[in-house]
Amino acid sequence: MDKEKIAKGAKLILEGIGTDVKRKDMVNTPQRVADMYEEILAGEHRDPSKELDIFLEQKHDEIILIKDIPLYSLCEHHLLPFVGRAHVAYIPDKQITGLSKIARVVDMLARRLQVQERLTTDIADVIMKRLKPKGVMVVIEAEHLCMTMRGVKKPGATTVTSVVRGVFRSNRKTREETLSLISSR
Repeated sequence: MDKEKIAKGAKLILEGIGTDVKRKDMVNTPQRVADMYEEILAGEHRDPSKELDIFLEQKHDEIILIKDIPLYSLCEHHLLPFVGRAHVAYIPDKQITGLSKIARVVDMLARRLQVQERLTTDIADVIMKRLKPKGVMVVIEAEHLCMTMRGVKKPGATTVTSVVRGVFRSNRKTREETLSLISSR
């Protein structure tokens, strides 16, 4: 990541809106913006499948669901955040991974310029490819600040996306059970 270019870009934006970039409390803002982008876009050039170590090879063919995984991402259309939670379920064939590994995949993929639809698909695809489970289901619920702060200005509107693979697609009862588990509090 070229933080020098990001800082220059931030300075140009500040100048473009008429801010005095030489003002004492603004002089370090371009560098702070560059540091922030390095942090919140840290997943941009990393391989999320490397997070999914095979934890155990065992016979377990029931649903494993990690729900309410917080996620923070940056919309690639307006460079504004979308904030929400992911619910990730899978049914292992023979391989399971640590629960935190699933949350790390969500986090790494969210730390890229994203759209929610692609993020949902990418999470499912990484898990299917690496763990080779019988199925994966990913549901993301998020509020997009591009809809809250600008445009239609509808705070509180939530976008829900889902991706189903394998047995979650072919078996309605399994899919319904998982959705029921996700919606239970």
